[in-house]
Amino acid sequence: MRHIPFVQLDVFTQRPLEGNQLAVFPDAGSLTGDDMQALARETNFSETTFIIPRGGDVEGRAGVRVRIFTVQQELPFAGHPTLGTAWFLHRQRKVDRVTLDLGVGPVTVEFGADGAGVMTQKDPVFGATHDRRDVAPLGGLSVDDLRDDLPVQAVSTGLPFVVVPVRTAQALRRMKLDATRTDAYLAAAEAKFLYWIALDGGGRDGVDAQARMVFYGGEDPATGSAAGCGISHLVHHGAVPSGKTITILQGLDVKRPSLVRTSAERVMDAVSRVRVGGHVVEVARGEYAVP
Repeated sequence: MRHIPFVQLDVFTQRPLEGNQLAVFPDAGSLTGDDMQALARETNFSETTFIIPRGGDVEGRAGVRVRIFTVQQELPFAGHPTLGTAWFLHRQRKVDRVTLDLGVGPVTVEFGADGAGVMTQKDPVFGATHDRRDVAPLGGLSVDDLRDDLPVQAVSTGLPFVVVPVRTAQALRRMKLDATRTDAYLAAAEAKFLYWIALDGGGRDGVDAQARMVFYGGEDPATGSAAGCGISHLVHHGAVPSGKTITILQGLDVKRPSLVRTSAERVMDAVSRVRVGGHVVEVARGEYAVP
């Protein structure tokens, strides 16, 4: 047996046992892709990351090689694994700027004096719009619960989501997310997930918006990649001013509240500088035995 160390983090929170869970394997150079997938199934978190050490010259040019796995497959990009893995390297190497070499290419995360990290995601690609009448029932909502001044639209900053603008946080609380119907609907779409977002803090201090999302059969406590798509969509369509930072609360309904800071800039019709960030805390360390 090989004994492979790991670190467990909670991402997009300053409080242990909240936010989105992440397992990071800091020295995965001896693991095959099949090993990584098996370990991701074993951790049973929404995502698990594997750091593959390379020479300092290579890392200086291309970044630290990291692979991201869900319990079902490898992903080219995901938000909370990127932030969490970069935070681990930031603490381990005592650097305030970390570039990860992911499936979508290099993604840089910068850390400020308050310890929070902010990643700059890829410029968004805007895809097809969807009929509100088809999408609303997937969340147990009526068409009137969705905003009629903003489209339901596919957006990608490395991983494609269908962004669904909801009128109120109260409507989000009423939602009954149907994973089976959602999967069937998305099978014919250009995105893998629906990201439901309301520009309504629900009266909570420091919260500008709230969101919910089904992720591989369960509800995701925080989705950094989707938040990047969400803010891109809102800025592109004029619902949020260019450059303004908003804080999105997610995970409330699964008792793992998460706070995601987001912003994006718009010049003419182009949206860029998509920024997503938050805090991370370490909650456990250990090792797994691998054949």
